Amino acid sequence: QAQLEESGGGLVQAGGSLRLSCVASESIFSRNVMGWYRQAPGKKRELVAQITHGGILDYSESVEGRFTISRDNVRNTVYLQMNDLKPDDTGVYYCNVPYIVRTDSAPYWGQGTQVVVSS
Repeated sequence: QAQLEESGGGLVQAGGSLRLSCVASESIFSRNVMGWYRQAPGKKRELVAQITHGGILDYSESVEGRFTISRDNVRNTVYLQMNDLKPDDTGVYYCNVPYIVRTDSAPYWGQGTQVVVSS
C-alpha cells in the first residue's frame, strides 16, 4: 500500500529555515527518484527538487542555492532543508515520485505539510 507522510512545516519569518521530512513506503522509495513538490495558494503544484537513489540532485531555479534535498535509503525518508526562506516559498509541500506524477492519471498524494513564510 502506498504511503507518503510529510512533516516539518510551520510558520517562519523571511530569512528563516525549516527542514521537511517525508517517510515513504518501501515500494515507493526503494528504486525511485524522489521529489519535493510545492503548491502555492491558487497555483499548480510544481516540482522544486528531486534526488535519485544514488544521490544525483536537481532543483528548480526558484530554490536553487537555498534548498537542499537529501535521502536516507535505510529509513525510506527524503528531506528538504530550506534556508533563506522567502514569502514566495509559502505553500503546501508534498513528496512523491516524479515519474509516477508525470505518467499516472491519478497519482497518490500524502497530506502534505504547510509552510508559511511571513515578510
